[in-house]
Amino acid sequence: MGKPKFSRKKYETPSHPWEMERIKEENELVKKYGLKNKREIWKAETKLRKYRGQARGLLAKIDIDPQSKKESEQLLMHLNRMSILPVNSTLDDVLTLDTESILSRRLQTLTYLKGLASTPKQARQLICHGHVAIDDKKITIPGYMVTKDEESNISYTESTPLNDTMHPARPRGDFGGVPFKKPEKPKEEVKPEEPSKEEKPAEETPKEEQPPVEKPAEKPEEPATEEKPEEPAKEDKAEEKTEEKVKAEPPVEEKADEPKEVVEEKADEKPSEEKKEEPEKKEEK
Repeated sequence: MGKPKFSRKKYETPSHPWEMERIKEENELVKKYGLKNKREIWKAETKLRKYRGQARGLLAKIDIDPQSKKESEQLLMHLNRMSILPVNSTLDDVLTLDTESILSRRLQTLTYLKGLASTPKQARQLICHGHVAIDDKKITIPGYMVTKDEESNISYTESTPLNDTMHPARPRGDFGGVPFKKPEKPKEEVKPEEPSKEEKPAEETPKEEQPPVEKPAEKPEEPATEEKPEEPAKEDKAEEKTEEKVKAEPPVEEKADEPKEVVEEKADEKPSEEKKEEPEKKEEK
């Protein structure tokens, strides 16, 4: 039985301490709901495990034992009163519940969603310090499970200074809380996008066929670019032409030499004339 001073554990720990997937999921839940430690997750899982086990046992007896019908109705009424399941739900809906469906009904989570705190961690701080009340009754337990009727009566206590709208710790007036689960987009918006996506690949197929046309690039014909050394052959031809011109020019030089001979002959003729003049002068004397 144990000592009455110390209560028994209200939760069950994981069977294996080191499981990477479970540890990652628990770390995400701790950040998302602003929990103190993972013990609060284990408490929610234990509570959910009891609901699921009870529903599983009732499903097996519901056709045989008439008492199981009453118990199943009581279970569904309890879950509806806690706002975990909607009205007219069945035992099969109980088996589809998860840990977040329990964590979302904690006082800490609802205080944040109603806009009384700017973050889940601040909501936990306000509850522990006695600033939050339900039906004007102060509650200092962040893990208190709020019922459907009590949800609309969550507010600040009368003596807290947070009732002043200008208090710096109070969230802004236009802040109304942020839901943890994002609303899903309607499926109708996705349907018109599908044909557009199917049309795009049809347009892109001819573009993909074009690269094979570009494949026969002129890379193997690069030797043609290497044939540029033929230019020196052109230069040789130009040099040969210049040499031929030079060879053809010598007759021009001979013509230029002819007047030189004429000048020499004339130079030779002058002394002869002078010699003729000298004997003539001698005869005269």
